[in-house]
Amino acid sequence: MNYPIPASSHEVVALRQKTVNEELIASAIAGVIQVARSSGQSLEELMTEIMADDALLDAQQRRWLGEVVAVAWEELP
Repeated sequence: MNYPIPASSHEVVALRQKTVNEELIASAIAGVIQVARSSGQSLEELMTEIMADDALLDAQQRRWLGEVVAVAWEELP
């Protein structure tokens, strides 16, 4: 992977400056999971944030993202 996994929420936000591709998205998801874990957040708490209504993703996209994050949470060390 060409992008390191972000270790802080600041580094996750900094990814906005990059061109979006599959590797960047994977890095962002891994970074969000790492930041959530390091702050003591549970998967359920993270899923609540993901599923919160926002203007960026519709309900179907949020569900899909939630599924991806849940699988990544289980797979990442």
